[in-house]
Amino acid sequence: MLLLGRATPLGETRENYEFRHQLVIHASHLQTKHLPTIHVMMCLARILRDNGFWAETEKLEEEMLLLRKQVIGNHHPDTLVSMASLALSYWDSGKLEAAENLGEQVLLLHKQFNGKHHPDTLIAMANLALTYKTYGKLKAAESLGKEVLHLREQIIGEHHPSTLTSMADLALTYVHCGKLEAAEHLGKEVLKLRKQVFGEHHPSTLTSMANLAMTYRNRGKLEAAENLGKQAVRLCKKVNGEHHPSTLAAMANLAMTYRSLGKLEAAENLGEQVLLLRKQVIGEHHPVTLAAMANLAVIYLDRGKLEAAENLGEQVRLLYKQVIGEHHPSTLTSMANLAITYRDHGKLEVAENLEKEVLLLRKQVIGEYHPDTLMTMTNLAITYRKQGKLDAAENLGEQALLLCKQVIGEHHPDTLESMASLALSYRSHGKLNAAGNLGEEVLLLRKQVLGEHHPHILVSMENLATTYRQNGNIKAADKLEKEVHLLKHKSPNNH
Repeated sequence: MLLLGRATPLGETRENYEFRHQLVIHASHLQTKHLPTIHVMMCLARILRDNGFWAETEKLEEEMLLLRKQVIGNHHPDTLVSMASLALSYWDSGKLEAAENLGEQVLLLHKQFNGKHHPDTLIAMANLALTYKTYGKLKAAESLGKEVLHLREQIIGEHHPSTLTSMADLALTYVHCGKLEAAEHLGKEVLKLRKQVFGEHHPSTLTSMANLAMTYRNRGKLEAAENLGKQAVRLCKKVNGEHHPSTLAAMANLAMTYRSLGKLEAAENLGEQVLLLRKQVIGEHHPVTLAAMANLAVIYLDRGKLEAAENLGEQVRLLYKQVIGEHHPSTLTSMANLAITYRDHGKLEVAENLEKEVLLLRKQVIGEYHPDTLMTMTNLAITYRKQGKLDAAENLGEQALLLCKQVIGEHHPDTLESMASLALSYRSHGKLNAAGNLGEEVLLLRKQVLGEHHPHILVSMENLATTYRQNGNIKAADKLEKEVHLLKHKSPNNH
């Protein structure tokens, strides 16, 4: 095992990943007492992490950290490396508070012993920024991400690979913050620089292409998203092979773009292909495979295949609970998606009960003010409205909107979703003036944030036209409905 551990490559190339994947059968059966060196333990932890054995990785990382503290002390650079690796394992396992606490401790120690400008300190800052983003602390994530980028530009230059990684990370943080124009601008810059520095076929360049395609999708630039997404898939297959994680991620991204375009048959076919390949390559129980199942369940829902969506959604929820635990954020997301499926299937009481459970667990696990928690409030308010519980729908909807404005800002897409939902609650409640005013605000803000051609714009226009008509404003309703008809005629994908 010592020779095998020393021979294990830790890089991100296609060959290195496939070699580590072949070792998982051996690694998963090893006991710590058989591991003669820390280096072997590090290699095996990497193998286990690659293959989704997050609980086993975490246990091994904890043992490594304890050994290093005992042998070389708490403040040795290698001990800090183990602390950072363990923080990553906590992040994988959904233990975000533990990941944040350990990440902050690592950063503090690096600043004390290496100084603010040391490369290892900057890595610790970058990792902590990603943890903040996942934890929903978006302002902290953005602030720290900007600081890392600024320092790396000063110290190692704009074209250094680590600087480009910081730019890419910050672009994704902007997406989470709802700053889609900034995300697109920075994403384009990263892609251009990575092409210059690495070449068009480098894995990092291909990742930037896939990320920019996702940003285009979020902005409603669906044709651009599709074209770039197809290019990313084609190049990933050529460079990495069809079975590489980056290729499968690009394919999954393209499937969701097809979904946004309304090309649901293409989305379903590609989603099923991704799921099949992930089962073959990394196994049915790998968390990334479960994510592919979850995406496919959502596509089934959009296609109106409610029974298939429900069955697959229930399977995903069960497997997530078994593999990563009931309280992992991904498990809670699968529960939230399943609740929406139940709602669309007309199982309103079941949907309500599940959404209440999700809301309670998300408050406990990721906090009351996390964006995902706020979206759960919005979804529960929608379910109340469909049940005819209009007072409850309105009260919870107003609470969700207020918190969204405070936490993620008025222009965030999730905030606009809450506003749109509340406008419908007002209309159902007969508060037509309030519904019209809020509907107009939603339409204006969505045009500003998402652009004129985003599918949500048409939804907002149709909802507002209905509100106008119910309120007796027939002229305004007719005018808006004509605009909707013209837009649909110009852009068939919006049908």
